[in-house]
Amino acid sequence: MIRTPICDLLGIEYPIFQGGMAWISDGKLAAAVSNGGGLGIISAMNANAEYLKKQIDLARSLTDKPFGVNIMLMSPFADEVAKLVAEEKVAVVTTGAGNPSRYMPMWLEAGIKVIPVVASVAMARLVTKAGAAAIIAEGGESGGHVGDLTTMVLVPQVCNATDLPVLAAGGIGDGRGVAAAFLLGAVGVQVGTRFLVAEECGVHPNYKKKVLKANDIATMVTGKRLGHPVRQIKNQFAKEYAKAEYSSISDEELEKLGGGALYRAAVEGDEKTGDFLAGQISGMIHKEQPAAEIIREMFEGAEEVLKGAGKWVK
Repeated sequence: MIRTPICDLLGIEYPIFQGGMAWISDGKLAAAVSNGGGLGIISAMNANAEYLKKQIDLARSLTDKPFGVNIMLMSPFADEVAKLVAEEKVAVVTTGAGNPSRYMPMWLEAGIKVIPVVASVAMARLVTKAGAAAIIAEGGESGGHVGDLTTMVLVPQVCNATDLPVLAAGGIGDGRGVAAAFLLGAVGVQVGTRFLVAEECGVHPNYKKKVLKANDIATMVTGKRLGHPVRQIKNQFAKEYAKAEYSSISDEELEKLGGGALYRAAVEGDEKTGDFLAGQISGMIHKEQPAAEIIREMFEGAEEVLKGAGKWVK
């Protein structure tokens, strides 16, 4: 059995987090992952505190295991959801798309373990000084908001830059990916795209079909011009947006083009105008499974890989 310091830190069975995916990572999915032995994560996305409170209550009604909340710091409701998680004393807060330092004293006072998602060594050092409990180093292979560095090069550099436990994210979807993360210096992984096809995931069936039909070159990155690039599955919307990005339209017009696109994909299943965020690992995902089965399968696979990891060493 694989057990690492992150398991003891958080009281979880397997060192795996479920990624916070907007319009997807709700209380039901988070509870399923936590019941399966990992750390389920509710996405606060661009929603207000009222929405998040309902999802926290839902998760608590379905599990007595620890779970967390992901706060996207670019959200217009970041202040109110940051206050809510402190009041609710959730076990873990993960953060993305920004610097969480302004909220960390409040969260730490509430006894919350703060585990930011970072895409650079500089941000890893900053959150270490601010009092983070651990760090998620996310490579550009992941779905949604991405940085420039790949998981392979980012994770060891972050491990070198901090004494905190580091989790690897981006491009991890099976036991081989989990094993590779450990060999890069991580003590756990965060997985988003594979949980898109968990049976407990309430995303629109068309979204799941997109992931299940994906191949190795199914995704693309857009949004670099605006400074917040995202990775999504190629479709009519993604291709038209990419074309507009290199046209003469203003940044304001370009920003408007993306408005509501993720909602149209995740909730409405609009295959033409929806934005289906997913990672490069999509091409390796071929079946829908219960969240607990996904976790067990990944770690059983990792154990087999690690048992044979020394076969080339003489």
